[in-house]
Amino acid sequence: MVVRIAGWLLTLTPWAAIACDLEAARPPRSGPCAASVLDNRLRMNDVQVIGTHNSYKLPLPADELAAHRKVDRVGAESIDYGHRPLAEQLDAGLRSFELDVYYDPEGGRYLHPPGAHRRGYPKPPWPAAQLEQMRRPGFKTMHLSDIDFRSSCVTFRVCLTIVRDWSRAHPRHVPILILINAKDSKAGAGAVQPLPFDAKAFDALDAEIREVLPQRQLIVPDQVQGDFQTLREAVLANRWPTLAQARGKIFFALDEEARKVALYRGDRRSLEGRVMFVNTDESSPAAAYLTLNDPLAQRERIARAVADGFIVRTRADADTVEARRHDTRRRKAAFASGAQTVSTDYPQPDPRRGRYRVVFPGQGFVRCNPSRDACRSSATERAP
Repeated sequence: MVVRIAGWLLTLTPWAAIACDLEAARPPRSGPCAASVLDNRLRMNDVQVIGTHNSYKLPLPADELAAHRKVDRVGAESIDYGHRPLAEQLDAGLRSFELDVYYDPEGGRYLHPPGAHRRGYPKPPWPAAQLEQMRRPGFKTMHLSDIDFRSSCVTFRVCLTIVRDWSRAHPRHVPILILINAKDSKAGAGAVQPLPFDAKAFDALDAEIREVLPQRQLIVPDQVQGDFQTLREAVLANRWPTLAQARGKIFFALDEEARKVALYRGDRRSLEGRVMFVNTDESSPAAAYLTLNDPLAQRERIARAVADGFIVRTRADADTVEARRHDTRRRKAAFASGAQTVSTDYPQPDPRRGRYRVVFPGQGFVRCNPSRDACRSSATERAP
């Protein structure tokens, strides 16, 4: 469509008809896909990405999975998946991770899991390098500390270092979202009880992120809030960083229940001084990010939140159910909802499950979000 404004002819080209590579190493110098056009027109909440759920998780050994299935068939099926190492996922194009962290300020707390057989191991079940890491103080990265504990990066610090180093080597990447689950629920029989997440633990978590990632590589709530009275006001005013400002950076969201979010937030008006955004409701002064994991039941709420400027995470599948049935309804709803982050356990097919996978049309993991106004139309050319 061509329109005349103040003597200029502007060609309005729908983004849906443009296959721009948002992370092209050498973007074109002109046209709708030029780096200057993309970076200055789009904000980080205009980008839609696919990421992984429990991104660090390795598959259970076959004998342990079988032992767990005898005790809890449904539970065993729900954890019967695994992921490639984080750097390989980043190389493939995934731009969101979920990390489960356990508080371990003295080190060595989780060295002796009982395992799915519930009788422990003759020696701690980690390779030598990981065993040494497990002994050190610091947050550990595991799904379930008793039976599903194998991880491609067993400490939070190592996971962060992998992402940091990859990011530095690929500075044009769109911002990477890392979701954090602060795990402290009761473990199974024979396992050590996880330490609770209190204010001190959350301070330590923020500190560990800042020790690994310098400020220049982070997007934190204070940057978005700016001079606004609350973070929510800034988000409603569309003050997320532009793509130019956000490229090569990483941001975090605490994906937790209200009680833990309140502990992390403390008596702050929003999230002043904190590293992570938090999962909360749209009316909170700290609202910027929301976890809305069911794109079928929560479709309308997701669409409203995205239109208002919030960043939303949803899930295309859960507990291996969709992959086992090759049910694509939830995946389609997740894409259509406009949620900026769509998490999956199947960025590639599992040969045991057939062809089910989660990828955008065109086989990519990053795109301009069709639900955002900036992606639906753009003035891309002009001539006198």
